[in-house]
Amino acid sequence: MLARKLVIAGLGKTYRTGRGETVALKDVDLDIDENEFVALVGTSGCGKSTLLAIAAGLETQDAGVISIDGVPITMPGLDRGVVFQSYTLLPWLTALGNVEFALKAAGTPNRDATGIAQAHLALVGLDGFEHAYPSELSGGMRQRVAIARALSYRPKMLLMDEPFGALDALTRHHMQELLTAIWEKHRLTVLFITHDVEEAVYLSDRVAVMTNRPGRIKSIIPVPLPRPRRYELISTPEFRKLQLAVLEEIRTESMAVAALGKVLA
Repeated sequence: MLARKLVIAGLGKTYRTGRGETVALKDVDLDIDENEFVALVGTSGCGKSTLLAIAAGLETQDAGVISIDGVPITMPGLDRGVVFQSYTLLPWLTALGNVEFALKAAGTPNRDATGIAQAHLALVGLDGFEHAYPSELSGGMRQRVAIARALSYRPKMLLMDEPFGALDALTRHHMQELLTAIWEKHRLTVLFITHDVEEAVYLSDRVAVMTNRPGRIKSIIPVPLPRPRRYELISTPEFRKLQLAVLEEIRTESMAVAALGKVLA
């Protein structure tokens, strides 16, 4: 039996402002196993990014528990690497410098940081670009630096919030193949948020679909497709069947939103 890496039980989050309350998450239950890749999808505003922010320790929940390896998550930690859609690179540092910065912040001795940073830039295919600044790199290359940085200090889990959402279609496909290759080689636990159902099915072991706000886990669809995966897989009947199953789960939520809008109009 696989060990549970991330455990979420009864999680709730409410935002309170002068205009009232917004319940973002309610009774969210989700377990992710050691070395498992889980994609999280749902309609816009359903709470996906809020859930990931709580897992990252950037926000706190109002109800329920969330833990990694049995330890409650209460703040950011080096046990979790986080990659956002925006590259969040330090513009005054080179690609190498950005990864070294994270390593040194994690306590890696200066004498070791450069070699580790170079190795992780090579892992994401950036040999020869170590001394380039973010402004000199394409969007896909900047995201590779962000992934190298997140992996460099060997977190227990990788949290990714729409990391390829700002990329063009071809670059996005290349990044999906790169991430799949890295995951299949190093087998770390990943929680991956995306609006792209094809991306979710291609990358993951399971796809978790969220309801409309307040968000909770509506269904979990296993993805029993063989690995290693190559992009030709998306044209197979098996892939299309899984993609349609996920789309149908999301479509029913979208239709519920549309129906509610008509009632309120």
